[in-house]
Amino acid sequence: MAFDGIVVANLVHELRGQLLNGRIARIAQPEADELLLTIKTPEGQKRLLISANASLPLIYLSDTNKPSPMTAPNFCMLLRKHIANGRIIDISQPKLERIIRFTIEHLDDLGDLCRKVLIVEIMGKHSNIIFCSEEGKIIDSIKHIPAQVSSVREVLPGREYFIPDTMHKADPLTVSREDFTHLLTEKPLPLSKAIYTSFTGISPVTAEEICYLAGMDSSIPAKEYSEDILFHLFHQFEIYFSAVKEKEFAPVIYFEGQEPKEFSSLPLTHFPGYAAQHYSSISEVLRTFYSTRSQLGRIRQKSADIRHIVQTALERNRKKYDLQLRQLKDTENREKYRIYGELINTYGYNVAEGAKELEALNYYTNEMITIPLDPTKTPQENAQRYFARYNKQKRTFEALSELSRETRDDIAYLESVQTSLDIALTEDDLAQIKEELAAAGYIRQRSGRKKRQTRSEPLHYISSDGFHIYVGKNNLQNEELTFHFASGNDWWFHAKKAPGSHVIVKSGGAELPDSTFEEAGRLAAYYSSQRGSEKVEIDYVEKKHVKKPNGGKPGFVVYYTNYSLVIDSDISQIRTADSAQ
Repeated sequence: MAFDGIVVANLVHELRGQLLNGRIARIAQPEADELLLTIKTPEGQKRLLISANASLPLIYLSDTNKPSPMTAPNFCMLLRKHIANGRIIDISQPKLERIIRFTIEHLDDLGDLCRKVLIVEIMGKHSNIIFCSEEGKIIDSIKHIPAQVSSVREVLPGREYFIPDTMHKADPLTVSREDFTHLLTEKPLPLSKAIYTSFTGISPVTAEEICYLAGMDSSIPAKEYSEDILFHLFHQFEIYFSAVKEKEFAPVIYFEGQEPKEFSSLPLTHFPGYAAQHYSSISEVLRTFYSTRSQLGRIRQKSADIRHIVQTALERNRKKYDLQLRQLKDTENREKYRIYGELINTYGYNVAEGAKELEALNYYTNEMITIPLDPTKTPQENAQRYFARYNKQKRTFEALSELSRETRDDIAYLESVQTSLDIALTEDDLAQIKEELAAAGYIRQRSGRKKRQTRSEPLHYISSDGFHIYVGKNNLQNEELTFHFASGNDWWFHAKKAPGSHVIVKSGGAELPDSTFEEAGRLAAYYSSQRGSEKVEIDYVEKKHVKKPNGGKPGFVVYYTNYSLVIDSDISQIRTADSAQ
């Protein structure tokens, strides 16, 4: 998630192609730290979103409008006064800093042509939008930074604008071999950290990529490498940044399943386990990445209450199951008491009055055993005492066996719901899980409340051989896929002895190639509690051999014959149906 100097360089290149010579038609300030510029270009109207939010600073071409406050803030009014209808004549990036400068030509109050500079600093919590004169004097900024807040630089009207050089970093686009080696070897840091702390605009992810491309261990300090190896690293460094110099950008998002994990303007080859999705525009990358992350964040937040309910029920059932197992263990000797009673009835006729034990031959094992006796009772009463103890433990065993089986099923069910919550991507997915939990009695449904129509659908993939693969996102979808959607000759996959999705491969009556079996197995591994494991055992069988047990919970199945495979959970190379179109 690196909004580094390379991404900014990509943005500048894109914005120059889209906005240069465009006129600023509208200036809005939807949030206290955000601008939305509407720019008219020969190719049509463009919207540029600029956010100096401390937790999520952004700048990209947006395809949506945002509502603005009824009264425009002062900074917005100032920009409208100076640069409304102004023409963007230059967009630049100083060195490889996370800074974009917009030079805008406009007419002043006297009708004279003059220029102003709008500077966007994408620097985490220090992000800002600063409006300057052509000479570099600050006219105003969206955030005022007085000396009490920063001893490095004041950002206030009337101050001179400058870029603070607090880290004394070198420019990666112009560094010499000698300076490169010196900068890295003088720092007693791991190689990757030495790279991103020595050069402007390089993120930790980019530093790792450079080390990976050079075939070097990023955790070893540079001074431990020989001069020849460091020269090889510098050569790789130059090759990597030649793409930046030549503007050969390749915007990409790396996904783990449906979740975006990282984005970049250049390929990241040290992420082999992620699926790469390439885009023609870095703005589209930023829009997609942050909107998807935001959506997943909202889903996780909205699922917190459900997770709490499930976790509480799970902990309660696990404690109950442990107690039941301990009580079952206490019934393990029940057969011994039955045998004692039988042997006393068989050999008790010669027991002396007041005897404390009976030596007898156990005709089940043909061994002699010693049976404790209550000397105050007759042999018949001792036998009846042992039979009573046997019957009590037998009843306890039968009852606890049934109860523990039900509790075990409840635990397995709740664990499957936890996995469904991890897979959920939309509010409809959550609504379907709520519906399932309400039917199971874990959530109380409000009487009279209109049932929500959900549109949650199973995940849909296409194998490399063109077969359609469907993955249930919860138990209701698993039930629907297996017993209503799949036909008898379709193939069914599931992680062995682990909660997870039912995976259905539509065979169409054809024989599946090995690659499709492997891809379906990987999907079953990924959409299970074993996600991330290098080896996951998968059961697979034709759907006609999968049965629904009587009274079974949603998604529960039985099968008595199956094949198995062991595979990893890497689905990065499996296409979704949407991407295959």
